[in-house]
Amino acid sequence: MRDIVDISIVGAGPAGATAALVVGQTECRSLLIDEQRQAGGQVWRAKDRSILSAPATPESRSGDNLRERLAASGVSQMTDTRVWQIERQGEHWVIHTLRNGTAGRLYSRAVILATGAREEAQPVRGWTTPGVIGLAGATALFKQSIRLPGRASVVAGTGPLVFFVASEIRRLGGTVAAVVTPNTRADWLARLPSMMARPDLLWRGGRWVADLMLASVPIYWGHAVKSVSGDDRVIGVTLCRLATDGTPLPGDIGIAADSVCLGGGLAPSIEAAQLAGVAVRYRPDLGGWVSEAESDGSTAREGLFLAGDSCGIRGAVAAELHGQIVARTALRHIGQASASDPALERAYRRASRFGEAMTALSVLRADPIGLATPDTVVCRCESLTRRAIEDEIESGAVSSNAVKSGQRAGMGPCGGKYCQSSVARLIALQENRALSEIAPPTPRPPIRPVPVSALAGDFDYGDLPMPKPAPL
Repeated sequence: MRDIVDISIVGAGPAGATAALVVGQTECRSLLIDEQRQAGGQVWRAKDRSILSAPATPESRSGDNLRERLAASGVSQMTDTRVWQIERQGEHWVIHTLRNGTAGRLYSRAVILATGAREEAQPVRGWTTPGVIGLAGATALFKQSIRLPGRASVVAGTGPLVFFVASEIRRLGGTVAAVVTPNTRADWLARLPSMMARPDLLWRGGRWVADLMLASVPIYWGHAVKSVSGDDRVIGVTLCRLATDGTPLPGDIGIAADSVCLGGGLAPSIEAAQLAGVAVRYRPDLGGWVSEAESDGSTAREGLFLAGDSCGIRGAVAAELHGQIVARTALRHIGQASASDPALERAYRRASRFGEAMTALSVLRADPIGLATPDTVVCRCESLTRRAIEDEIESGAVSSNAVKSGQRAGMGPCGGKYCQSSVARLIALQENRALSEIAPPTPRPPIRPVPVSALAGDFDYGDLPMPKPAPL
């Protein structure tokens, strides 16, 4: 007999974990599933055991508080678990998992997907050189291991994350060779009215910038990294100034460094929702392609709800509040009395205004593919260059699915997370079409790598009844 959960929550970041806490206050059976060993997601990532005595930060305090509340709530958790398929079977949702090398299935009446966001790659010459990491990857090093990306780092990217990473490098004793951002001072001033919705966060961001300026760290406003120098290690970067339309201007600037933190903004993680049958739409103001859901998290798929950044990048504060709203929606779906909370919804709208202002700043002014040379690697998993992808488009592959089929772009271990945005931009550029017309590729299971041995289980080919060869 199947063991059926009332509500399963996939993702234990700000949205998923807070949704689990709301559901956990009821008598319904719930389960919180996450890939990491402890809840918290990227924003509230738990410290490694070796650095538990390290000074607390606002993020570590929030994460510790969340994990304590989850432990006290008695919410069932399945951590260190990879979800690689989700599908509807009859009246229930089936979640396919991989845990400790073993494949399993979970059955649930309702599912809340809180899969968060992923970092956009910015392919430039040399971006695959050892010593180049993403801004989000750098924050993981800080929060989990208190490790620096290098001795002297160039930090490049959009929005507030670039200043957070640079400030953390300095706080941990590292050297910031330069901060490079396509944003201009005017871009930030234009978003100031919306940012006033959260003066505490605005003040914190102001402190990051002030710290860098007082330390005489050069900040290159309206610039982008054009290339990374070095063969087996980073030795420096080349910058270029950007025109108002984002195109590079003449006059390169060279900076010596042994590491580069390079980010291209955030994009919603929509693959799990797509696999479950949720449609997507193009919203560049919310990070690109987003899953279609109502503000209360409900979707066109019965019993499937979306929470947090997978519906659009609005930041951790908004995601935390949205998780609570969506949990109430899911509870009502399974017949649990759970009234809406107007005060909570107002707080969510207020936090969303701030988060959407940050997302607007995180959208690249420069077309990231415009800085890629013909020999620049665009798909790291398959070592595909810009030239190879453009040749495939020239041959008639004018959709993401077609390029994926012809050149395997997006069929590697990352599942296209690092290359599909760039592939779409190349198609739009070469075909003179809008990005909104270049839909992401159709998702196929597994959405996360799964070893064949785990799917085979105890199956033994020796047990097959093989007939003897026919006599000659």
